[in-house]
Amino acid sequence: MDSLDIVKTILASINKQKPVVALHEPIFNGHEWDYVKDCLDTGWVSSVGQYVNRFEQALQDYTGVNHAVAVVNGTAALHVCLELSGVQQNDEVLLPALTFVATANAVSYCGATPHFVDVAPLTLGVDAERLEAYLDEHTLLKNGKCFNKQTQRRIRALIAVHTFGHPVDLSPLLALCKDYGITLIEDAAESLGSLYKGQHTGNFGVINALSFNGNKIITSGGGGAILTNDHALAKNARHITSTAKLPHAWEFVHDQVAYNYRMPNLNAALGLSQLEQIDVFLERKRALANTYLTNFKDAQGIHLFKEPDYARSNYWLNVLTLDNASIKHRDAVLETCHDHGIQARPVWRLLHKLPMYRQAPRMPLPVSEHIEASAICLPSSVNLWPG
Repeated sequence: MDSLDIVKTILASINKQKPVVALHEPIFNGHEWDYVKDCLDTGWVSSVGQYVNRFEQALQDYTGVNHAVAVVNGTAALHVCLELSGVQQNDEVLLPALTFVATANAVSYCGATPHFVDVAPLTLGVDAERLEAYLDEHTLLKNGKCFNKQTQRRIRALIAVHTFGHPVDLSPLLALCKDYGITLIEDAAESLGSLYKGQHTGNFGVINALSFNGNKIITSGGGGAILTNDHALAKNARHITSTAKLPHAWEFVHDQVAYNYRMPNLNAALGLSQLEQIDVFLERKRALANTYLTNFKDAQGIHLFKEPDYARSNYWLNVLTLDNASIKHRDAVLETCHDHGIQARPVWRLLHKLPMYRQAPRMPLPVSEHIEASAICLPSSVNLWPG
């Protein structure tokens, strides 16, 4: 298929009701106005209020995780996850080069160094088999702790990113982390509503992060959440995201350097209403994904990414990749989409190519580099579903 044929297929897959088709935009059909107005009417608009508690409880009920702590955004959530996992200055943290920059930035906030690893083509997440072979050659274990042979720094954690909402294969990563004394953290920013072997993402890592940015499955405007099944970690997360203020009727006593990361009540009100509609959102996302898959099934040189067999994906973002013979058409496809008002996008630039991370350690990244060169992210808003 040439670039125009691909664009025609995209157009046939969606309801193009507007001059510009966004990559991802929110839809507000629930109680958003009522809940936000209640915050304004009562004056509870900041980080204290009933909607923060209600939103956290609703997240726990929906995901099955024991504790949810709502924060200002997904990057803040991941930063706290890393800090509470013991990541500190001069440590290294393994993470895919194929992810949004916030994943690496959160590592840097801790004074640690990102160590980039490759992904598997069938999952778009960390390739456990290749990572294990890499660690076997490039690291050594001392008293159950993993160290980079070259830098002598401790490799403290692995961030497993559920890329575009598709769950990474977690079982082998859990086994690998156990063998190497590494803490597993899930970056579930894009995977609310996704299941791994029947269980919601965010239940497998020691402590994990969600995002509710405006382009996510549900949005609270800005916002994120920390998920954990560990009571002590949840208590610490709540404490350090609230400036480490000790409870008192009037005194301002803080017992450590901490963060003003708590989610405002206004954002939680919006998020709660969105979460109440998530089943409808997921149904529509799956319908759109199936339409893309159907319309592209006979296309030559194109692959539409489909959820792995072990998972049920939220299909947050639909992605097609071009084969080696068709990669040359990628930029033409993007340009033609732009000319037709379709906000298709490439994937993120691989993190080791960004100026601040060019010197970071990394394993060979052939799969990530192929995806970067060949992938196109398709419009995936809920209101594009073909119903």
